Amino acid sequence: MPRTRATVCRWRASNATRTVPRLSALVISVVVPTYNEAGSLPLLAGRLAAAMSGRDWELVVVDDGSPDGTAELAEELAATVPIRVLRRAGKAGLASAVIAGMKLARGDILVVMDADLSHPPEVVPALVDALDAGADLAVGSRYTTGGGTMDWPMTRRVVSRVACYMGSVLVPVRDATSGFFAVRRAAIDGVRLNAIGFKIGLEVIARARTKRIVEVPYTFRDREHGASKFGRREVGQYLVQLGQVARDKLLGRLR
Repeated sequence: MPRTRATVCRWRASNATRTVPRLSALVISVVVPTYNEAGSLPLLAGRLAAAMSGRDWELVVVDDGSPDGTAELAEELAATVPIRVLRRAGKAGLASAVIAGMKLARGDILVVMDADLSHPPEVVPALVDALDAGADLAVGSRYTTGGGTMDWPMTRRVVSRVACYMGSVLVPVRDATSGFFAVRRAAIDGVRLNAIGFKIGLEVIARARTKRIVEVPYTFRDREHGASKFGRREVGQYLVQLGQVARDKLLGRLR
């Protein structure tokens, strides 16, 4: 496959997701936001290629100016893996990166996952199969039967459970903070997603036009490469996001 030439995207966080030309109804776009993920990206691309064998798919890497050369490495990988690279000038946040990647993606099925291998690429086909079976949104879930977490200290387990409980009051899933999901493009076309914080999954679950949502179990593993980007700022943004979703739900303007 010819090497993809990276582009720089200027966009407004409040923009609605919009329809773009697609390759075919069978194309699956896997959107991965990155910042300093050069250590894990080749492993992710290789495992995804193996898991998606026989399917029409693309990997959309949205890089926020990683100083470790993540974007350049992604372009090199495009010689053997169907990768498209979107460069952004600075670190603008995970949620905004996902929204930008969705706009660039050409598939009718959009999969969102992290680059650090905490979301197993081998589960992506199960998410896609759930949509093929009739769901509009399939959420990778740590907290449904068969799911779980590994390598987490007790403090993080408690924080995650509390955050999910708070979110589940507003959306009909157990793992409300999941960042690993697949959604039909038709379910989010024209929907205005708020690019706040890093819990884009909550935004999609709450605001997408869905009739059926399913949870697909998986085991979350702590990142294998690099350092976690989770901190107090992200917790504060999640609380703001919860407040915005609750307000819009109460006012009947989620979509």
